[in-house]
Amino acid sequence: MVHHHTSHPAGGAPGVVLPVLALLVCAGGYLLLVLRARRRNPVRAWSPWRTAAFCAGVVLLAVALLPPVAPFAHRDFRGHMVQHLLIGMYAPLGLVLGAPVTLVLRAVCAPRARRLTAVLHSAPARLLTRPPVAVLLSAGGLPVLYFTPLYDTAMAHPAGHWLVHAHFLLSGCLFAHAVAGPDPAPARPGVPARLVWLGCAIAVHAVAAQLMYGGFGVAVHAPASEVRGGAEIMYYGGDIAELLVAAALVATWRPGRHPSARPVPLRPRARPSG
Repeated sequence: MVHHHTSHPAGGAPGVVLPVLALLVCAGGYLLLVLRARRRNPVRAWSPWRTAAFCAGVVLLAVALLPPVAPFAHRDFRGHMVQHLLIGMYAPLGLVLGAPVTLVLRAVCAPRARRLTAVLHSAPARLLTRPPVAVLLSAGGLPVLYFTPLYDTAMAHPAGHWLVHAHFLLSGCLFAHAVAGPDPAPARPGVPARLVWLGCAIAVHAVAAQLMYGGFGVAVHAPASEVRGGAEIMYYGGDIAELLVAAALVATWRPGRHPSARPVPLRPRARPSG
């Protein structure tokens, strides 16, 4: 690995203006939904912590997509890995903890809420929100990207670059939602099963980072020092992100009472006759 990975310039108006506009629309839409939900139900206030979490996710996306991180990511594999973690792990957790689906359900009228609920209960949605599928799409994409020619091929074209970003973001949001999301997910298993799948994701990240650090099978054309640095960023930064997911899972966990454990109501004794 002695050649720099292929890159294209990240500067120019489209590389800055378009992400800024998209992020402003995203944050503004969320805040408008908060106001609309408050007007529809003034008694049931929307949590400011949810709003703060979503806005933090948008800010992390801005950090990843704008200077100085974006130009650094185009010329150095270590910058790419920082961008990868921000877009694929840290920002999605904030966006998901903002509970956008629940907010939409509160903000729209009842017929639209019923249609959205029907979509959430559909077979494709139930399949995508299962933790095994989310782990496969998020963590499972790492070997495909970094241990095949896909990375260099994608980075050689602006469209491929943005498709990689989109995959990071969407698969990261899907993973955070399936494991620790507060939004409704009919196919979401119990907490023990989700912790197991989170452990599988941690293992995949760790193995991929260690193989990359040792240069075993990695197909990224970049200097060895950059690849080792990127592997370290993936290893330690990924561990921190996954610990945050685990903390979110534990913090939002509300153990329910088993139906058989409900107390049986006592019937009043009949008075003895006589």
